[in-house]
Amino acid sequence: MTSPLLQTMIDAALAAGDEIERIYAEGCAAEEKLDGSPVTIADRHAELIILERLSAAYPDIPVLAEEEACAGRIPELGARFFCVDPLDGTKGFVGRTGEFTVNIALVENGEAIAGVIYAPDPRLLYYGARGEGAFRARHKEEAEPIAARPRPSFGLTGIGSRNHPAPGTGERNARLGITDYLPSGSSPQFCRLAEGAADVYPRYGRTMEWDTAAGQAILEAAGGRVTALDGDAEAGPLSYGKVVAGFANPNFIAWGQAAPAP
Repeated sequence: MTSPLLQTMIDAALAAGDEIERIYAEGCAAEEKLDGSPVTIADRHAELIILERLSAAYPDIPVLAEEEACAGRIPELGARFFCVDPLDGTKGFVGRTGEFTVNIALVENGEAIAGVIYAPDPRLLYYGARGEGAFRARHKEEAEPIAARPRPSFGLTGIGSRNHPAPGTGERNARLGITDYLPSGSSPQFCRLAEGAADVYPRYGRTMEWDTAAGQAILEAAGGRVTALDGDAEAGPLSYGKVVAGFANPNFIAWGQAAPAP
């Protein structure tokens, strides 16, 4: 049974997704933020919906939200906070690829412990939480549990960014034992691992906490693992609340099942 807090996150993501779908159908122009990334009214409207719903239900839990943070409005976070990307994959939204999502996570003591990812265009919902498991729900269908698949000892299927591959990614993937590669946009990379469609997602490039928190929570609820990278070495869990770093993540690697199959 889904906890009330996780259900609130799901309801907020679905409501934001409905607004994104409405604007997607109508079309809208994109603006450029100071960091050069695009933003649209869909990002802003979706974020307002999420902020209103989360704040109404849980007024004592602060919300770190991408557009608010980019505008310099960052709340005092404390040990527990929501981490929100109202429209992850704005380039996909503007380019009408369908590859964009709503991401909502709950962070506690630096760990992403619950997450929701909703893809409005295919109307596909993923969610999960520590102690509750991970689930996938297609439009108007019952949710079904998902789990990361056993990691093969060789011939890994990797997944990674369609839009932001870092230099040297191919060589690093080969050293990991990746023989098949599935390019993908936006945070469904974590979801593909969580549902057993791939084995590993190495990320050698800039991401922000709101890009990864929901996906990490879902993947770990499905039996996976996400760790920071120090060079090519794993260096402990990817953590959250990195105020000094401006909420930027280090390079990281996400695995389906945490250990190779015997």
